[in-house]
Amino acid sequence: MTRDMGLGGTTKPADPLETGADKLANSKLKRILYFIGAFFGLLVLTPLFIAVSALIMLESPGSPLFRQRRSGYGGATFVIYKFRTMRVVEDGPVVVQAKRDDQRVTTIGALLRRTSVDELPQLINVLKGEMSLVGPRPHALAHDDYYGARIPEYDLRFKTKPGLTGLAQVEGRRGPTPDVASMAARVEKDLDYIREWSFVFDIKILLRTVLIFAFHPAAY
Repeated sequence: MTRDMGLGGTTKPADPLETGADKLANSKLKRILYFIGAFFGLLVLTPLFIAVSALIMLESPGSPLFRQRRSGYGGATFVIYKFRTMRVVEDGPVVVQAKRDDQRVTTIGALLRRTSVDELPQLINVLKGEMSLVGPRPHALAHDDYYGARIPEYDLRFKTKPGLTGLAQVEGRRGPTPDVASMAARVEKDLDYIREWSFVFDIKILLRTVLIFAFHPAAY
């Protein structure tokens, strides 16, 4: 595929990343179906949300919801929602990633993280149009600053909305990123997702997520 530049008939190959980003941005079907999916997901999961919220508040004081600023489409900042799984709430210039046997994680929080139930409140972000069901996972602003300064392609992830799950997560790039190389490998998968996007591709990622995420070994 080529794009006419209007300069003496010269053309240059279309950038697959830009092509994929354009398709994502212009997909009304994706936006409508994911809005409907988030709405009915929240409706069906309301009893679970109430039960989980009660268990969190019984174990430790504070809101059952965790809120943290993240970067979304175009680098715009939004507030992500999760179930609170730790005794601390970090949202500043330093955010320490969770690690195995992390002492900050509560008892109920460990179960929520292992089953990925802590991620479900992000359906609210999907409903608000800040996230999609599938896309690059959003990171804390502190991590965006750190990795953005070290990985040249990092900011290209913002060419589409972040997602509850993504290609990187179903292809073994979930969990902590202890070094820059680990994050660079995740970013490459995120960009592959944008380049190769189709609605069928999204469905495949969602199905793989359902099949492998419960008690995922990298969820802690």
